[in-house]
Amino acid sequence: MSSHQDPQASTSPQGKENTAAAASEAPVERLVLTEHRLSLGRQTLDYQATCGTLPLRELSVEDGKDQGEKTRASVFFIAYTAKDGAAGERPLCFVFNGGPGSSSVWLHLGLLGPQRVACDEMGHCGTPPYALEDNPLSLLAVADLVFIDPVGTGHSRMQPGEKSAEFHDYQRDLDAVGEFIRLYLTRWNRWASPKYLIGESYGTTRAAGLSRHLQEKHDVHLNGLVLVSLALDFQTLSFDPGNELPYPLYLPTYAATAWYHQALAPAQQKKPLKRLIKEAEDFANGEYWLALMQGSRLSAAARRKIAERMAALTGLSAEYLLRCDLRPTEFRFFKELLRQRGQTVGRLDSRFLGLDRDDAGEHPEEDAGMNNLVGAYAAGINRVLRDKLGWTSDQPYLLHAPLWKTWSWKGHENKYLAAGDSLRRALQANPAMRVYVASGYYDLATPHAAGDYSLAHLGLREPLQGQIQVSYFEAGHMMYIHRPSLERMAAELRRFVSPD
Repeated sequence: MSSHQDPQASTSPQGKENTAAAASEAPVERLVLTEHRLSLGRQTLDYQATCGTLPLRELSVEDGKDQGEKTRASVFFIAYTAKDGAAGERPLCFVFNGGPGSSSVWLHLGLLGPQRVACDEMGHCGTPPYALEDNPLSLLAVADLVFIDPVGTGHSRMQPGEKSAEFHDYQRDLDAVGEFIRLYLTRWNRWASPKYLIGESYGTTRAAGLSRHLQEKHDVHLNGLVLVSLALDFQTLSFDPGNELPYPLYLPTYAATAWYHQALAPAQQKKPLKRLIKEAEDFANGEYWLALMQGSRLSAAARRKIAERMAALTGLSAEYLLRCDLRPTEFRFFKELLRQRGQTVGRLDSRFLGLDRDDAGEHPEEDAGMNNLVGAYAAGINRVLRDKLGWTSDQPYLLHAPLWKTWSWKGHENKYLAAGDSLRRALQANPAMRVYVASGYYDLATPHAAGDYSLAHLGLREPLQGQIQVSYFEAGHMMYIHRPSLERMAAELRRFVSPD
């Protein structure tokens, strides 16, 4: 590996970045360039990494007068670009995760980047201090990658004196990420490249919104979207009183989880996973949905029949389901399924098991799926930044800031955020745009059936429906930690962004 500084980067007499400047809270432009080589099976790829911050500037108006451009924040990013002759025409993927409040570390070190967190076949990340390994399945083999940390995550920060939550709402988040994308295309002369967005979880909400925002605001038309663990319509994910929609949409994942942990009756347990999921989907979309629509008008006999069928599919007892009024929320399921074993199941990945102080209550103390990942990915990104990319800073890298707790839903008050219509309009304006969706059968944060429902209700006319392809994986929210899922997903993504 060799490295050099961008001409605008701050340097010390020793030629390295000034760590005092690096520790400064003021957003400034700082770029570090390094050169690398990655083994891709029988081939090798020479590539350049650009790591740093770009100021986000906007017009400022005070007392009704135009004050000119003002720096509002800095956006931290890591870009990997191949050093071949056609680098400027290679597909270019802008990547971000969700939260809201997550950095781009998960897709970076789990699936797409040239290094990844080492884990076993199932996805266990091992024990501290954890391990990193080269990723021969990196999408960098066929496309250049730009990992974006939205403001308030990673090393992206607000300008001192600006409101800390300025970009922490749906539209302002689109404004910030969209402006960064426009700026990157211009500064690095990539307007001639095929352009893709890759988002995960709330990142799929952001990507759907950006697909239309970029058209309207910056005249950027995309070649495709990759939506990992879909979250388009928040009504499908919100267990609120009076909202019946999540219950049938979570039920197939309840069934898959119970099957995985062998919590079903022997006859059910013997069925192949996909057959069981199909039975759960048919029941959820039929008898169960009709029963929920009856509310208190449902007879006692019909209620008992539905409870017994649900019990056979989910591993929860009919008595418990009756006490839940046939409506087990996701957190009740996490705690109840294996209560007799003294275990809880994970939210992000229900294959993983947790232990609480006791076996009472309705809410696990921790998410076992997240606990498996967070320490390994925190160690991994800090090692990559310093050891691989030459980025030095005393400022903490915010892996997963809890911005969702204070996120503003301005413009969506008293209704559920639904980004699907932005996606529909983007597809109508650009019929050549393609969409790849990845869903995990063991994802209890954004269940696959909720994603399927959202896609089926986009309102797309028939000619456009074929632009969307969906792949299902026997893993959770970050399905790529599961080795078989990683290998299949990596191959599908290479074909998607480089179809010729």
